[in-house]
Amino acid sequence: MPEKVDLARTRDSYRARRGEFRVVDVPPMRYLAVDGSGDPNSSARYREALETLYPVAYALKFASKAAGLDYVVPPLEGLWWADDMTSFTTARDKSRWYWTMLLLVPEWIDDDAVDAAIAQAEKRTPLRGELRVRELDEGRCVQTLHIGSFDEEGPVLALLHDEVIPGLGLRMTGHHHEIYLSDPRRTAPERLRTILRQPVG
Repeated sequence: MPEKVDLARTRDSYRARRGEFRVVDVPPMRYLAVDGSGDPNSSARYREALETLYPVAYALKFASKAAGLDYVVPPLEGLWWADDMTSFTTARDKSRWYWTMLLLVPEWIDDDAVDAAIAQAEKRTPLRGELRVRELDEGRCVQTLHIGSFDEEGPVLALLHDEVIPGLGLRMTGHHHEIYLSDPRRTAPERLRTILRQPVG
């Protein structure tokens, strides 16, 4: 039986080390995407986003497997922003956050397959979030690996935004991007592994 493709292990853009701020060129990629706002810990809209993304992602996986190419569903990702970015770094006021939650669509899956997966998922449970397919072309980014709870990201982000990026002669150009390598339902907060990425120019 062919081995499953694991995009998070084979793509350079999913590699990061704790304490290292790495410049990486990220190729354009397509995602299932759901938008929202507010505190992800208490927002019904955030739960609905995940309850929309995952059924479609698994329908895509099973259809691809049936066609002869199996893969690991990639990790959840998120774009995060606020009108005042100190809401991320110092204030951590989650009620003021905007977000887009993402699941990568492998490059061999076309739009017709995505439409079919959405229809298949909706046969089981009506999708409550407004799902779309989004191409994200971030280009040059600076990223690092954060190990620990999400609430402890603030100092790392402040260092990234205020010192590392200006020190490289670069500026921030896109939304803060997080890639969740750990499942918070099964991982202790102090052991969570999250890639923190910032597009730059």
